[in-house]
Amino acid sequence: MLSVALRTLRTRWVTFLGSFVALSLGVALLAVMGLALASSMDAPDRGPERFAAAPVVVRGQDTLRVPTPIGDRTHELAQPRPVPAGAVAELERLGRVVADRSFAVRAEGGPGDLVGHPWSTAAFAPYEIDAGRAPRDVGEVVVTGGWAEPGERVRTDRGVVEVVGTVPDRGFEDAVFYTDDEAARLSPVSLQLAVDADASAVRDAVRGSAGVRVLTGDDRRFADADPDRDSEALTAMNAMFGTAGGVTAFVSVFVVASTFAFAVAQRRREFGLLRTAGATPGQIRRMVLAEALGVGVLASAAGCALGSWGAPRLAAWVVDGELAPAWFTIGDYTWPYHMAFWTGLLVALCGVIAASWRAGRTAPTQALREASVDTRAMTWGRWLFGAGLLLTALVTLAIALFGAPGDLLHRKTYVSRPMLLITAVALLAPVVVRPLSRLLAWLPAQLPGAAGMLVRENAAAGVRRTAAVAAPVLVTVALAGSLLGATATLNEAKATETSEQTAAAFVVTGAGDTGFDARTVDRLRSVPGAVVSPTSSSAVYVLEEGVALIRSDARAVADPEALAATTRLPLAEGRATDLDDSSIIVNEEWERHSVGQNVQVWLGDGTRRTLRIAAVMTTGTGGNGVYVTPANAPRAPVDRVDVALADGADAGAVAAGLREAVGPAGGQVSSRDEWVAAAYPETNSTTRAGFFLVLGIALLYTGISLVNTMVMATSDRVRDLAVLRLAGATRWQVLRLVGAESLMVVAVGALLGLVVAGLNLAGMWGALGLLSVDTTIVLPWAELGGVVASCAVLAVIASVAPAGVALRRRAVELAGMRE
Repeated sequence: MLSVALRTLRTRWVTFLGSFVALSLGVALLAVMGLALASSMDAPDRGPERFAAAPVVVRGQDTLRVPTPIGDRTHELAQPRPVPAGAVAELERLGRVVADRSFAVRAEGGPGDLVGHPWSTAAFAPYEIDAGRAPRDVGEVVVTGGWAEPGERVRTDRGVVEVVGTVPDRGFEDAVFYTDDEAARLSPVSLQLAVDADASAVRDAVRGSAGVRVLTGDDRRFADADPDRDSEALTAMNAMFGTAGGVTAFVSVFVVASTFAFAVAQRRREFGLLRTAGATPGQIRRMVLAEALGVGVLASAAGCALGSWGAPRLAAWVVDGELAPAWFTIGDYTWPYHMAFWTGLLVALCGVIAASWRAGRTAPTQALREASVDTRAMTWGRWLFGAGLLLTALVTLAIALFGAPGDLLHRKTYVSRPMLLITAVALLAPVVVRPLSRLLAWLPAQLPGAAGMLVRENAAAGVRRTAAVAAPVLVTVALAGSLLGATATLNEAKATETSEQTAAAFVVTGAGDTGFDARTVDRLRSVPGAVVSPTSSSAVYVLEEGVALIRSDARAVADPEALAATTRLPLAEGRATDLDDSSIIVNEEWERHSVGQNVQVWLGDGTRRTLRIAAVMTTGTGGNGVYVTPANAPRAPVDRVDVALADGADAGAVAAGLREAVGPAGGQVSSRDEWVAAAYPETNSTTRAGFFLVLGIALLYTGISLVNTMVMATSDRVRDLAVLRLAGATRWQVLRLVGAESLMVVAVGALLGLVVAGLNLAGMWGALGLLSVDTTIVLPWAELGGVVASCAVLAVIASVAPAGVALRRRAVELAGMRE
């Protein structure tokens, strides 16, 4: 049988080539994602930057540590504590102590991420003057990077300053150095100290100060800004490449299995002829499996080679797009190649197992058939798996909706859930292909001429062909609609929450991370006609179920009455005006969420408190944090002021008064509509790039698969096209018919994909409704239109081109060809 299989390869080379290309591309993509994922597991060791020349750095408590029965649980504090005054006094006896301060600075013509420091800390990087001199008086600064020259005056959100010196850019920050006294005025709280003393003596001096850390050697990097950026970048890359790899595996398995099954289904007459010649069902099955094994080995090897070429280019792309750190490269790993190779081979074999069983059951009479009409496209196995997956998808959705609807809003959920539904709909697609094709072609079939009728009947008769070609379109449209639609719907829901909860006429926001001082808040309160509600950003921590330390964003409210006038809290129970220094407003997501209950929490600086629940909010999209008073948000500066209009107040006069009051602090006054528009959430750039990477891979794979399947399907219909020529159709009429049939199949796949995307988004919409968020489903019509148009163009080209080549021969010769 192997010799027979080799001989048939000459006439079936298009089929084998299509399967080879589809599988090799899938293996290549798996290898690329595996190599990228393996290379993102470890970051290079990074040494200290800002304090590379500091002997010792002493840092105040910045981590909350809570013991539990299964070990300590930790969380970064929202308001780290400074080094206690007693410990500072002890350190000053040992040697020189320099207080470090860091604060954001905005300057005209300067970099967007400028950070201010006291000049005395510059020596610990070390920075050295390369032009000009050090700052001596208020209003004098030294800058890095050369974006301003000595003698130049620069307007900043901290006032107008004169650049008196510059230092070389060291690559890890864009800094502005003030005098120590001016830096202390701009940022009164110092969270860490550089100490010029012996490390062991420093440890003895701070012993007994809870949470204080002594940093030496490489540990000094924890005193740098964002010391965990490498691990955070790795986490983001792992999520991106993991998601892309998972979707790649799904798409490749799905499409390759579909391609192999279609390739086997095309050969029914050939198998019938072999059965007539005496071949047993077992021999037919072994022949098909041997062919798949040969194609699988060759295609998997080619895919691994292609993956080794593509992985470094993917790494360069993510680095150039600032999705990965500059140090990210593809490492020397072998397991991704093994994983990709054996997965490809397994997919090739699994893809033909069911098809080989059907091939073995081919009756000898199949060799005598002239019409290629699919009479039984749905086998009992396809019915079983399709219906089972569809039932599983619906049941798990119902369980999630009535058990934990918030879980449906998590990225892992709305990325993985579509796979189940896509597979189910694809398996059941032959059931709806015939009625759907007739429905879509009903209007064209009513037009004069036979073209519309032929398109309808050909698509309905070739159910397997239509389903196989529509499958890659279904996958891509469903993924694009589900992933991009989920993020767009979630963003719209969050924007709706913001709009509904904002009752203020104006919102005043601070220019820097230090917020508004008391004098600015007093000036805002004194504006005639303004009802002012200043709030601060903080956090509280709660131990849920005795083992999980959960952080909740908090807003500290100085006046609950003003809060009620400027904010519509989505209260399920209680009143906002009942909030006081011994209470808290929580949401229904908390383990304890009944008014009057006491909850044990840790404040933003780690202080342990027991607070009474004054009111309970609905869960929403997760943005409904908690509300406390300033007494329970120590050292949290006022960073936002909501302003309502008093009865009879003039909006224009109030706006002018607010701008005048906030002017010296550099804040911004926005109207309600401006604030809501500015607060519209944007999808994280890494997440969005990851989704487009996923969709790009899916679209690339769909394009290749679509071309392969269309070429295979068209080459199998040469005799049918010849019969049309003999019936009187011109060459161009036949080509137009082939193109129209391709568009019909793409329309079937796109419609099924839209159904899948709609069902997935309907589940998210239902979850939002159960969480008391009234929003609408948002479908990314522009992206979906681009995907469908790309698939349509590829399908038409891939079907018309081989048909045009075949029709160059005489129709009589084509009609007499044997398969």
